[in-house]
Formats: sequence, C-alpha cells, structure tokens
Amino acid sequence: MNELPEAINCKGAPASFANERYGAHERNTFDIWLADAVEPTPLVIYIHGGGFVGGDKSRYYDSQDWGRLLDAGISVASINYRFMNEPPYGILGSMNDSKRCLQYIKRQAKRYNIDKKRIACCGGSAGAGTSLWLAFSADMADAENDDPVLRESTRIACAAAFSTQSTYDILQWPGLLHFPPYQGEEQLLSIARVFGFKSAEGIDVYAQKQIRSELDFLAKMSSDAPPFFVFNHYEGGIPANEDELHHHPLHAKALKDRADDVGAEAFVYAPALGIANPSGKDVVEFFIEKLRQKPAEIIR
Repeated sequence: MNELPEAINCKGAPASFANERYGAHERNTFDIWLADAVEPTPLVIYIHGGGFVGGDKSRYYDSQDWGRLLDAGISVASINYRFMNEPPYGILGSMNDSKRCLQYIKRQAKRYNIDKKRIACCGGSAGAGTSLWLAFSADMADAENDDPVLRESTRIACAAAFSTQSTYDILQWPGLLHFPPYQGEEQLLSIARVFGFKSAEGIDVYAQKQIRSELDFLAKMSSDAPPFFVFNHYEGGIPANEDELHHHPLHAKALKDRADDVGAEAFVYAPALGIANPSGKDVVEFFIEKLRQKPAEIIR
C-alpha cells in the first residue's frame, strides 16, 4: 500500500488515533479525531470513494466540515477498505470491510469515548453507496460469531451520500437512468466483476439473484431506515462517460422517490433536476441535528 500523508485535519490537528487496525487486511485501517468531551460523543465515519478500486482515508483530511463537526462535539473517523479486485472479490468484500470497521469502533467505544448509538456514515461515490447500504440493511450483527467484533450491531443513526449511486444491482441502472439494457462482453464482464466473479465466462449476471438482492440497497430502504442526506451536483441529460453514468442525478431522484414511497426521512438535493430540500440544511447541520439527539430520541 502506498504511503499516505500524515493524518492531520484542516485545522492542523493530528488524529487522536492514527492507522488504527480493525482487521487483518493491510487496508483495514482508520484514523479518528475525538471531540473534546467528558461524555461519550457522536461519531461520523467517512468512507472514501474511488470506484472500489482506488482512493484512501486521506481523501477528506482537508475537509472544512470536520472542523465544524469537532467544534460541535462530534468526533470524526476516516477509513480504508480493501478493493474489489482483491479476495474475496467484488464490491461486497469492500463494503463488508466498512461494516467491520463500524462494528470494531462500536466494540472499542469506551476506548474512543464514542456513543455507539449515535454513529453516522458518510462518503462520496463508492463511499456514499456503502454508507447507504449500511443505513438501509437490516442489522447484520452475528450474535453467535466467535469474533466479538462481528457480534456488534451495524445499525447507524443517520447517513449522508454525495454523488451516490442508487443501487449496486447495476442491472437496474438502464431502467433508472433511461438508457438501453447492458449487453456485450465488456459490459457484462464489468458487472460480473462487481458481483464478485473474476470472469463472465459461463455466468448469467441477470440470474445472480442472491448477490443482486444483497447489493440492492434501494430495495432495502424501508420506513424505519435512519434519516439520510443526499447531494448531487452533476448535470442531467444523457451520460457522456462512465463518470456521468455512475454519478447521474437520476440516482438521487431514485432514492428520493423510494423514500417518498416507503415514508423514510430523506434530505435530497439534486439542483440539475430541480430537487431541493426545503429545510435548507447542509450536511454538517444535518449531522448536528440528528446526532446531538439523545439515543432514545432517535427514531428507527
């Protein structure tokens, strides 16, 4: 793994704990800045983007949002995770690393002075989709697991997503974004790799119901989903490249439509589509509102 810059935030403050390990893989590390408080604090976990094949935990070191969160008594962490082209392959392996990091921090909540019932996840692109996957999935705690980390709840208090995808069942994208169905060797190979296959040979990606269901966080969203915030700054229209396809504002619209259908609390901004949230809150204000509530006040 390439050497990363020193974990110093926008205010010049070093991480309270840097390069903490949450698993055996070399990329299973995170940094955490602890708010100055006696009582356990809320926490926002940042998950970097990069298409599940790049990026690292230094992505948000210079974020001005971190200073505002820490000033508000909310701690901040930034994590690394393995990429989809490494065993066990596919983006589920990457997302399971983020899940384990969340569980590890909960397991070590006393050490970090964290209130485990007031944790949020946040990120851009791949980190955004992972945050929503954690937010909308049923609790993935494994109470009988020999590993005490994996016994911890995966429920979070809220989530925020920037330039997110709407689902990782990518075969749904043509319908959601209004373009022709996937076909051809190259496109199907890309989807097979997302699903965890090294080759598309002999694989009918459309028939992979179990993995498609697991990756479909759009369908997982229900009325008891934690509140979530989405911002998308991309232009609409016909996607001209992969970047515009992966981050099209119609992804944000699909999430808003689903939230409206199931009654989930959503703050969605997609200016290109005329979608604006009347609250006018930015993401830091959203986190302060949702995370400074007492745990008993957080509605599931």
